[in-house]
Amino acid sequence: MNVRKGVNLFGVFSVSSGAMISSGIFILPSLVYGRIGPYVPVAYLVAGILALLGAMSVVELATAMPKAGGDYFFVNKTFGPALGTVSGLLGWIALCLKSAFAIFGISALVAPPLGLPVAAVSFALCAFFTALNCVGVREAAWLQTFLVVLLIGLMAAYAGFGLAQLDGPWPGAERSVSVGEIVVAAGFVFISFGGLLKVANLSEEISNPRKDIPFGMLASIALVTVLYVLISVAVTATLTPAEFGSSLAPVADAAKKTLGRAGYWLMSAAALLAFVTTANAGIMAASRYPLALARDGLVPPSLGNLAPKAGTPIPAILLTGAFVFLSLLLPLETLVKSASTVILASYALTNLSVVVLRESGIAGYRPTFRAPLYPWLQIGSVAVFSYFIVALGSESVEITGAFLLAGFCLYFFYGKKGNRAEFALLHLMRRIADRRIIGNALENELIDIVIHRDNIEQDAFDGLLMDCEIIEIDRPVPFARVAGKISRKIADRYGLDADRVYGEFIRRQKETNTAISEFLAIPHIVIEGEDRMFLYVVRSRGGIHFTAAQPAVRAAFFLGGTGEKRLLHLKALAAIAILAEEPGFEERWLSSATPMELRNALLTSERKRLH
Repeated sequence: MNVRKGVNLFGVFSVSSGAMISSGIFILPSLVYGRIGPYVPVAYLVAGILALLGAMSVVELATAMPKAGGDYFFVNKTFGPALGTVSGLLGWIALCLKSAFAIFGISALVAPPLGLPVAAVSFALCAFFTALNCVGVREAAWLQTFLVVLLIGLMAAYAGFGLAQLDGPWPGAERSVSVGEIVVAAGFVFISFGGLLKVANLSEEISNPRKDIPFGMLASIALVTVLYVLISVAVTATLTPAEFGSSLAPVADAAKKTLGRAGYWLMSAAALLAFVTTANAGIMAASRYPLALARDGLVPPSLGNLAPKAGTPIPAILLTGAFVFLSLLLPLETLVKSASTVILASYALTNLSVVVLRESGIAGYRPTFRAPLYPWLQIGSVAVFSYFIVALGSESVEITGAFLLAGFCLYFFYGKKGNRAEFALLHLMRRIADRRIIGNALENELIDIVIHRDNIEQDAFDGLLMDCEIIEIDRPVPFARVAGKISRKIADRYGLDADRVYGEFIRRQKETNTAISEFLAIPHIVIEGEDRMFLYVVRSRGGIHFTAAQPAVRAAFFLGGTGEKRLLHLKALAAIAILAEEPGFEERWLSSATPMELRNALLTSERKRLH
């Protein structure tokens, strides 16, 4: 059972934006100010640019493999189930902790005025967001879109009013900092740009992943970067160094100075909205990790069960909600810092995955968006993100190491049993490994993803393509020789007389030339028996000579079946003719490196399906 596709372009944008706009701008600037003073906007700008560049690879992978689990799925199909299990567990923990921190922020704001315990409010909020996501991703995404639009409107309004108040030099502008200090500060605020991984987790539920993922994700990170920079400029220019350094809510305090109490309450409301959107998006996305792990047999299969009507992973959502609540009982500051490390590691692994997948030559890897400046962008991103991880300090690395150990233990004691999944790294190593150890399982899985991504409703001819044998012939050859080879295959398959089948092909060719163009031929016959249909595809780079006067053709579809299959026979002939009329058909036919790549090119063609 597939999850329901209910997230549109605005849903992608809102989930990504809502996941990014949170404590990263409403609380974090005070801590950054203590490091680099009035250069806070520069740190956000650098972090935003690096996030945008690093996210290019995330977008490429998400359009190629729009599946639940996002970065886990990418790593699993690239480096194998062991590292995939670790990646899935780490990603799940990171998003749960980020959501827990957001829920804690909401509780800290609303519990005191209501006279309620923070723990009670936190439990209620966990229950609410968990229930909302159980109802359906469309409903959760709709709420996310509404809240994000309201949040961005409030932030944009403040940025405009705040910048209008600028007059004279910034407080503390005489302070000087090094480039290295700014880079370290950018790594410190990079956690603010972790929202893209959440969208990747939901990519299977996006209505049109080909277009919505690139536009929604890249537009959100660009807009959020601009908002972060403008707001940090307004705050830095408004508060004195003493006020900035001691404030726990610098944006709200700056708004109070420029707009009065109304500004303070508006920005406090914006902060509350930011925490709500982060908590909602976090539970929505984190729950897709257990779903993806369960599908691959790496955790108990019950975690992959979907609600019949809503199509949502109820057990995975409930487990996620429970872990978020338990996380509130732990020292959040250290764990959130560890979450930053995990997000940085995920960005590094996704960039490495792009390199491995592109170099592996897997035909089913067909992203609709390709990251530019390959491979230098990916290599540079891995280096920068690795540096950021080290700069965060040893404590977060040690805790992340503990999570790594837990992930490997989960794989070796549970997931390893019976798991023989293929992954791209094997394909990359095939030049030095025995080619027989590499099958077609990964190719087939990726092409199934492409068919689901593009909403291709396969017809009967697609079924013939899936089952057909593709024969490669390198040298020039006469039609009679190829017909003889195909006839023996048909005879062996159906227990027929090979000479009679061969005679039918020759008779048909004498009656009407089956080479319908200088490139394509469709030899087709009727055979004896009942309920039989066959297709053999022959690619001849040297050419097949059907007549002495006609150029040798490169593509031949040997088609046939019994009498009662006449309608399917005619539809298959029409489908081949439509396929051959597609722009670029001849180029794809000749350039496909392997029979599997050729089959995949035919299966994912944009021809009109005949039902």
